[in-house]
Amino acid sequence: MNLSPLRRRAVLDALRRGTVPGHALDLLAVGLQRFEGAVDEELGAVAQGSAVFKAIRGEYGTGKTFFVRWLQERARQRGLATAEVQISERETPLYRLETVYRRAMDRLSTEAQPAGGALPGVVEQWFFALESDVIADGTDEADPAFEARVTALMEKRLGTISATAPQFAAVLRAWRRARAEGDEATAQGLLAWLGGQPNVGSSITRGAGIKGDMDHFGALAFLGGVLQVLQGSGHGGLVLVLDEVETLQRVRSDVREKSLNALRQLMDELDAGRYPGLYLLITGTSAFFDGPHGVQRLAPLAQRLDTDFGTDARFDNPRAVQVRLTPFGPDRLVEVGQRVRDLFVGGLEGEAAARVTARCDDAWLGSFAGAVTGTLGARVGLAPRIFVKKLVADVLDRVEQFADFDPRRDYAMMIRAAEMAELGEAVDPDDVEL
Repeated sequence: MNLSPLRRRAVLDALRRGTVPGHALDLLAVGLQRFEGAVDEELGAVAQGSAVFKAIRGEYGTGKTFFVRWLQERARQRGLATAEVQISERETPLYRLETVYRRAMDRLSTEAQPAGGALPGVVEQWFFALESDVIADGTDEADPAFEARVTALMEKRLGTISATAPQFAAVLRAWRRARAEGDEATAQGLLAWLGGQPNVGSSITRGAGIKGDMDHFGALAFLGGVLQVLQGSGHGGLVLVLDEVETLQRVRSDVREKSLNALRQLMDELDAGRYPGLYLLITGTSAFFDGPHGVQRLAPLAQRLDTDFGTDARFDNPRAVQVRLTPFGPDRLVEVGQRVRDLFVGGLEGEAAARVTARCDDAWLGSFAGAVTGTLGARVGLAPRIFVKKLVADVLDRVEQFADFDPRRDYAMMIRAAEMAELGEAVDPDDVEL
């Protein structure tokens, strides 16, 4: 597997922690091949100015988090930007779209900056593209009219956004002026306000002619502005993931109704063509999509998300507005183990590589997968994360470091109560939700 030592270590460190790696997910993707064609088709359409809405349903352990990270990585490889927002009652309530927007801008990622915080770089790239276009039209940078023509081109390209959110262009104009004057503190403050951060000092915003914090409707308008900036800077569009939307089932009924209505509003805006270049992806459990405390409480939203699933998941339509992920079977678990082992061995040399390959062969991986699922009472859906974590941290690391360690002889499969709690499983009667 062709990975640099640094990237290989980052992937394996994430697996040791039981988390989804931030990159190289194609190397570990098992069972997602049936979605590749539809996903690439949709990402291509978004890069051309279309808008896409997608809902991913699946129970815990079916790989929803892996799927959305895998899709985001594919999107960044195609030049799109991505942002992932975890929906939660206290920190990121869905009905407070200004908060969702702020989290999205915090986590804005590109291929060059995949860990988030990409907004400043995107804005700089956009202005560079504007300057290049002005120069291409015959105006030299030394021309006294150069700056005015860059500003005029900016206003022209943001014309649609400025009609509903004039502050968006005002902030960008003031940011460019602050940068030209070497006032980095003001420039950073203006970008923070553009990203939805509250409590930006009035001394910073006053010069741009703006006041107050962003509200729900301002966030909707600014999202359109960010899409235009992304497209103008060569990024094509944005994949925005709203993860764990099923948490809406546990909030107060009035909050739930407002959140579901906000989701419906976003879908309507996409259908109306207000957000060209946006791929909006949500994840949730089957109970959220089908149960009485989720989507079904708002009929217009339920109608938009309605998908007729057959009994055989092999024939699910990957182009549908809602797609489902199925639990891992033993064969898929073994295939994941093979990929992880080969990734691990790819970073070794000589005797250590041969030892890991021999002692953790496919036959042993099959028995290890059976031991994990057996300990979990054959609930294979719970197994992937803990299987991979134990494979790397408890077995592969030891076989590499200790020449006399043989997992067939020296390792006994055990899953502690704390590890079950990490999986979200009740380990005590008091943990059971009624």
